[in-house]
Order: sequence, then C-alpha cells, then structure tokens
Amino acid sequence: MEGVIGLLKLRVKRGINLAVRDTKTSDPYLVATLDNQKTKTKVIKGNCNPVWNDELTLTMRDPKAPIHLAVFDKDRFSNDDSMGVAEIDVKPYIECLKMGLNLNNIANGTRLDRVHPNKNNHLADESLITWENGRIVQDMILRLRNVECGEVVIQIELVPLPGRKLIIV
Repeated sequence: MEGVIGLLKLRVKRGINLAVRDTKTSDPYLVATLDNQKTKTKVIKGNCNPVWNDELTLTMRDPKAPIHLAVFDKDRFSNDDSMGVAEIDVKPYIECLKMGLNLNNIANGTRLDRVHPNKNNHLADESLITWENGRIVQDMILRLRNVECGEVVIQIELVPLPGRKLIIV
C-alpha cells in the first residue's frame, strides 16, 4: 500500500429526481472512480429517487485527485444509459483534515467549513464539513451534469489505514 494516504469512504445516500431512461422510470446505480479504481452501488429497480445507502471504499493516493461519479440506468438487453456525471473536489475536505488532526476537544457536530456552489464544483447547495463522533466528514448534494435533471446525496470521509496515522502533506 505504498503511497496510500488512507481509505476514502464514500457514502452514497440517495438520488433526487434522476432522469427517466426507460418508459416511465429508471433502474439507477452509481459508479465512483478515483485514480484507476472503480466501485459501484447496487441497482435500484424502477425508481428515479433511489435510496442506496451504500458505502463504497477507495484508496486515496493523491489528495488533489477528484472523485468522478457517473449514474447509469441498468438495461438488460442493451448498453446501460447515462443518467449524468459529477465530480467531488476533495481539496476543501483535505484542508480541514490538515487543520483538524487536533480536534479531539471540540463538540460533536461542530462545523469546520462551508463550501459554496460555484462554477468549479458540482455542488447543488452549500456543503458542510463537520466533526462527527471523532471524525471529519463532508456532506454534499451534487448536481449531475450532461443530463436534464438529477442530484445525488453523498458523504465522504478519509480514514487511516489500519495501524497507521493519517498523514497528509
């Protein structure tokens, strides 16, 4: 695990108003890519507002590398249809991690930072980075691009490898 900073836990909570790709609905799943790794959620049949509640894990090497998300409609007899893409900019989260390695004495639920939507990120609304139960997490709603509608609700957390401390340069 040379060069690995830690394990990125990507909690894919739900989709909101995803695009219809079948007759009246879709069978969505989400694919997350970081560096050369890919992982995906389960398929939710017939639902444009799916609740995945899946936790995906990727190893993080580069603290500047964005996480790529793509949502697809599962098709049985043809290629899966695209339902939009988004990127997670992890830089604000990494900055909080750098300052937050000594936060053990602050109250649970303390907001460490707010990230506002802008032309350089895919946020649909303000994103909060908070201290929760001894860990730093970022909750966000991402607006899908290259599609007529749809958002995904995500939470990220970077955890150290077992037996190691989290070191970010």
